[in-house]
Amino acid sequence: MLKASNSLIKDLKKQKRENSSLLFLDNKKIISDAISHGLTPKIILIEKEELNLWGNICPIYLTDQKTIEQLSDCITPQGVLCVTEYLQDIDINEPKSNFLVLDTLQDPGNVGTLIRSAAACNFKEVFLLDSVKITNPKLVRSSVGTIFNVKIHSLSKDKFAKIAKNWNKIEFIKADMNGENVFETKFDKKYGLILGNEGKGVSKILSSLCTKTVALPMEDGVESLNVAVSGAVIMYQIYSQTKI
Repeated sequence: MLKASNSLIKDLKKQKRENSSLLFLDNKKIISDAISHGLTPKIILIEKEELNLWGNICPIYLTDQKTIEQLSDCITPQGVLCVTEYLQDIDINEPKSNFLVLDTLQDPGNVGTLIRSAAACNFKEVFLLDSVKITNPKLVRSSVGTIFNVKIHSLSKDKFAKIAKNWNKIEFIKADMNGENVFETKFDKKYGLILGNEGKGVSKILSSLCTKTVALPMEDGVESLNVAVSGAVIMYQIYSQTKI
């Protein structure tokens, strides 16, 4: 087995800073999920030979825990680090199932959690509009590998609105405090659920696509719920009635 050289580690650190299409995965389950969904590792670093669970799928290098910690964004990595490239599908066609649209969400933990909930509710596509990058390490970890289960698109809200206005078989709905009670709403079509930034809500350009607004009922004195919580509840309501 090869030993990682200083020049290799230096190059990896540079790529981590400069190449936003690369994923630096430091969790054994997430690495296996990525591989099983078709991503090809470029390099895997391991602290001990017995940590190699993936055979000769790519160059495997031995290194020390300190080096892995320097390349990882986790405080306590599992002694492994996989570098792979995440290439998004540039073709955007009308979705064939329910899907999620995130309008200017910047918190990677919230976005990763929403992607995980989307996968659980059979929302097969997620559109990140002017939002956090899909390769953000905290997003990847909070999604628990489900970013590989759904198709994810990153683009501007203006471009999305221009494309989506021609999708005639889809009903867009948005979440807003002034909407109808989601638990009293009937869902019987194919939906694009739009969730907005917690501070500003859904933007005007995306609101113009929507024909329905839903909200979660809450007791007085509670201003709002975390967007990841709200989004999950609404997606489960849609999923329970449509399962498209």
